[in-house]
Parts: sequence; C-alpha cells; structure tokens
Amino acid sequence: MTGYVVKRVAAGLLTLLVLSVLVFVATSVLPGDAASALLGRQAKGEALDALRHEMGLDQPLPKQYWDWLTGLLHGDLGHSVTGYVAGADVSVWSQISGRLTNSAVLAAVSFVLIVALSLLLGVYVALRKGRWQDHLISTATLVPAALPEFVLGALLLAVFVTWLDLLPPVSLITPGHNPLETPELLVLPVLTLIGVTVGASVRMIRAGMLEALQADSVAVARLNGIAEPKVIRRYALRNALAPGIQVFALIAQYLVGGLLIVEVMFGYPGIGKELVDAVTIHDNTEVRSVTMILAVFYVAVTIVADALVVLAVPKARP
Repeated sequence: MTGYVVKRVAAGLLTLLVLSVLVFVATSVLPGDAASALLGRQAKGEALDALRHEMGLDQPLPKQYWDWLTGLLHGDLGHSVTGYVAGADVSVWSQISGRLTNSAVLAAVSFVLIVALSLLLGVYVALRKGRWQDHLISTATLVPAALPEFVLGALLLAVFVTWLDLLPPVSLITPGHNPLETPELLVLPVLTLIGVTVGASVRMIRAGMLEALQADSVAVARLNGIAEPKVIRRYALRNALAPGIQVFALIAQYLVGGLLIVEVMFGYPGIGKELVDAVTIHDNTEVRSVTMILAVFYVAVTIVADALVVLAVPKARP
C-alpha cells in the first residue's frame, strides 16, 4: 500500500511539473501583457519599457519561468498587478486568500450535501428497483443534471428570486466575513452545483448497490438471519462505495471548474471570479499561481480517492 501511494504521488508531482510548463507557455504567448493592460493599448516608449522592466517582463522566458517556479516551491506566489496600480507591493496570496476561503466554503458545503444526498437517494432507489420511487427519483435527479450550470442557475433565479422573492439575486459576501454567516447567499450557488452533479452520483451509487446486493456474502448473511438493515450496512454498502468514491472524487474535481461559472453568474466573490478578473487584466502571475493551486487540489483528490478505493475494497489492492 505504501509503495502504491508513493508511485501515485510521484506521478502526481510529474503531472504538476508538466502542467506548470504548459500554463506558463500558454499565458506567455497570449497577445498583450500586464504592462500594456495597465498603461493602455496605445502606450509605448520609455514608460512602457520601464514598467515592463519593473515587472520583470523583459527577462527571457526561461528565467521568468524559473523565478516563478522556485518562488512557488518556496510558497511565494509572486506579486499581483493590482499592486502596481496602487503603487504598493501586493502579493498574489494576499489578493486571493480571502477569495480562496470563500470558494472553499462553497465547495465544501456543496460537496457534503452532494455526498449525503447521493448515498441516501442511491441506496433508497436501489432497494426499490423498478418501483415508482425509483423512476421518480432517477428522473428528478437526471433532469437538472442534463442542463448547463448557467441554464439551471437562470431557472433557479427565475423561481426563487423573480417568482417567489425568497432569496437575493446575487451572492455578495462582505470582505473579511465568513460566508456561513449569511447562509441565504449560498443557497442558489449550492443548489446549482447540487443540481448538475447529484444525478450521476445517485445513478452510480444505485448501480453499485444493486451489484453488491447480488453478492454471495449478502445472500449468506440473509440466510443466517441477519437483520436486513445490518446486511445493507455491513455487507452491501461497503462494496457499493468503491464506484461511489470515484464518482465523488470526480465531483470534487468538477467543483474546481464548476465554481468558476457559478461564481461569475451569482457574483460570488470566490477564486473562480478572481481568476476571470486576473485574465482580464493580463495578470499572468496570478493566473499561473491560481491555476497551479487548483491543479494541486485536483491531483490530491485523485490520489486520495484511489487510496480510499484500495482501502475500502481489498480485492482492488495492487
């Protein structure tokens, strides 16, 4: 098991290294730069050259990459373009830390609710295969999953804001405050994320549960007179969790990208909206650093999910 985890971590680190090169190159070849964005498209001459020199944009690309990567490895995400606008030294971390916390809260609340709903509904419909409850819940969860985030979000806005007037149309969080202090601002973003993801996870848990219920161990447990709730909990659910863990890992990874659309749509001050703003002003350092933070999370989730599957299902061990 230790060797398996070490190999997965090594592969993850190699993936991150390759990704860092790709991200740096992709942001470097885009037309324009931060200096031009700050001074305007018509800016040229000594003023533009001086600002590029101050920002290190006149250095060779290999040196720029090396400086950024070594800083990243030491926990230094670089300097934000907004600091040059304000005439102060503003680090990327100070610029994104609050937004990152807001996104983490939104993602965590959504993920916990998705997992809970998926397990409850997936097991429930599996035990009622072919009945009206199975058809109703399966259809009700798949319909919103078939819609893009912005379509489902627009429908929720129409229902809960325009029609019922129950919730605010935007999710503006006061800087320095925990989003959980104003839970009503999280309702629409969380409902949107749940709607587009829970359908697939319910179907996967249902399929895994149906397969687990047909296992010999479940049949033997029932013949021995073990109570049905204990059979489901002890013998069926554990084997059904293997595909579920993989799906939940994919959902956690999806939330990284799905947050971007939802945050922009509802005006939620998270890392997704911050990334869009950084791209707009050509803040390549912030774009690269934020992308790598999200990539580290993505790779870490994959490794943890694979390890949990191996631990939960002994036959899956290498």
